[in-house]
Amino acid sequence: MERLGTGIGWRPEIAEAVERMPGIDWVEAVAENVCPDHLPEPLLRLRERGVTVVPHGVGLGLGGAERPDPRRLADLAARAEALRAPLVTEHIAFVRAGGELTASQRLEAGHLLPVPRTRDALAVLCENVRIAQDALPVPLAVENIAALFGWPADELTEGQFLSELVERTGVRLLIDVANLHTNHVNRGEDPAKALDELPVEAIAYVHVAGGHERDGVWHDTHAHPVSRPVLDVLADLASRTVPPGVLLERDEDFPAPAELEEELRAIRAVIATAGPVGRRTTGPARRDTAEHTLRGGGGSLPPETAEKAQKAEPVPPHRAQAASPQGAQAVSRGSAAKDRQTVRTTVGGGAAHGTRAAAGGAAVGAPGAGTGAGTRTGAPTAATTGRVAPPRTPTVPRARAAAGTAPGSTPSGTPGSGTAPAATSATSATEPARQRLGLEQAALLSSLVAGTPVPEGFDRGRLALQGRALAGKRADVVAKVAPELPGILGAAYRSAFLSYAHTRPMTGGYRRDALDFAEHLLLAGRPHDSATRRRLTAWWLERSGPNPPSGRAVARMVRAARLALQRV
Repeated sequence: MERLGTGIGWRPEIAEAVERMPGIDWVEAVAENVCPDHLPEPLLRLRERGVTVVPHGVGLGLGGAERPDPRRLADLAARAEALRAPLVTEHIAFVRAGGELTASQRLEAGHLLPVPRTRDALAVLCENVRIAQDALPVPLAVENIAALFGWPADELTEGQFLSELVERTGVRLLIDVANLHTNHVNRGEDPAKALDELPVEAIAYVHVAGGHERDGVWHDTHAHPVSRPVLDVLADLASRTVPPGVLLERDEDFPAPAELEEELRAIRAVIATAGPVGRRTTGPARRDTAEHTLRGGGGSLPPETAEKAQKAEPVPPHRAQAASPQGAQAVSRGSAAKDRQTVRTTVGGGAAHGTRAAAGGAAVGAPGAGTGAGTRTGAPTAATTGRVAPPRTPTVPRARAAAGTAPGSTPSGTPGSGTAPAATSATSATEPARQRLGLEQAALLSSLVAGTPVPEGFDRGRLALQGRALAGKRADVVAKVAPELPGILGAAYRSAFLSYAHTRPMTGGYRRDALDFAEHLLLAGRPHDSATRRRLTAWWLERSGPNPPSGRAVARMVRAARLALQRV
C-alpha cells in the first residue's frame, strides 16, 4: 500500500480552508456527494496540485443480507476513476433491510448499523466484499464502525471478525480509532484487545475523529475535538505498525481552520513519537506530547520529529495473508481493473463468484452527508423525482424467493437494486445464511424505524436511543435536501417531521421522503396557517416531478391540493 501521509476529510463547508492548510497530503471525499462528471472545483484544484483524493462510500451496505447493488458499485467505480484514486473505502455495516429476500417492506436506515459478528454474517460479508472487489477498478478497504448497541448472538470479537475477513478476501482495512473507543465505552470492548487480534499489515489508513460522552454513552459525532482517549488508541496502533495514512474527520460544527490544524499537528505528533514498530508504548511522554500540541503549545513539530514522521515507511500490506492460499489469491489482485482476475473462493463449502460492473452512474445520497455517527446513507437517484404511494404498514419478515428469482437476490427493476451479478449462482452456499441474516436485520431495523417489537435479547434502552438518533438524523438530512421545508414551516419543522417519522419509515431516498412529509402534512390539513399551507402546497406541486405521475399518485396530489386550497 502506498504511503498517503496526513489528510483531512474534504467537506464543502471547509473546502477553501483545506486548500490553504499546510501539510495536507491527501483528502477523503464522501463518494455519494460528488458527481464524477461535475467534480467540485476546490476538489479538482487539490487533485491537480498532486493531493490524493480517496472516495469514501456510505451507502453500499456491504454488511447487508443482499448482494451489493451493481448500480451502486458502478457509481463508486466511476468516482474512483474520475478522482484518480489509489483505492476506495466503504463500511462494514448494513444500511437497509427487508424487501424480496424476506417478503417484507424494504426499509432504509439512513445510517450505518452494526452487523452481527456471527458465522452467517461473516460468510455473507466475505462474498459481498469479493463482488465489490471485482467490480471496482482499484483496491477496496473497509472500515469498522461505531455502534450504540451490540447483537446478542455475537460469536466473534471485532478483531477476530476483521482478521478472518482479511484472511478470506485479502481486503484492506480502514481502522477508525475513534470507533474503537466508542465501542469501548458503549459495548465494553477493549481497543487494545481488538488491535492485538487485527492483521495490522492489512491497514490501508486510519481515521481519527472527535465525539462526546453523555449519560454514559459515547456519541461519535465528528463535531467535537479529538479527545485524549482516542489519541491513546491511535498511539497504541502506531506502536504496532506505521499506518500508510492517517485522516482527521470533521462533519459538523466546523471550528476555525487554526483549530483543525492544531488537531492535525497533534495526530502527527502521536504517530511520530509512537516508538519503534512492535514495541507497545503507552506511557505519559507520548500522551503529553499530543496534549501539549492540542493545547497550542507545540507549534510546529521539532525538526527531528517531523523528519521521522516524513521518512516512516509503511509495513507491506497483506504480508501475513500471503502465507495462506486464500490470502495469496486475494493479494494477487492488481490495482488496475484490466489486471484484476475474477476470484472464486470457497466460503462455507460453496463458490462465490464476483464480476465487474460497468462504470458510470449518477451521484446518490444526501448533500452534506458525513461518515461517522452522523453518516447519512442515500438511495438511488431514481428516487429523487416522481411520486410514490405512501409506505405500507411494516409486515413481519419471512423468507421467500420470488418465482423466477434466485433466492437471496432482488428482481431486476426493484427500487434500490440492480440485476444480480451474472456469475453469482442461486446454488451459492451463502443463500441460507443470507436468508437468516436478512430476517434478523429486517426485524431489527423495523423495530428501530417502524415501531415493531424489539427482537429478543437486545437492549431496549439502547435501541430506543438508536431509534431517536435515526429519526433526528433523518430530519437533519431532509432539511439539507429540501431547505425550503424548514424555511416554510419555521420552528415547527423539526417536531412535525419527528412526529411524521415515528409512523412513516423511510423506504427510499431523502428527496422522496421530503415529498412524502409535505403530502402527509397537507392531507392532515396542516399547517393551520393558510398562507403557510399555500406555500407548502405550491412547493409540493412544483417538486413532485417534471413528468405527470399516474394512477393513485395523481389522485393523491389532486386531493391534497384541493384540501389545501379549501382551507385558504
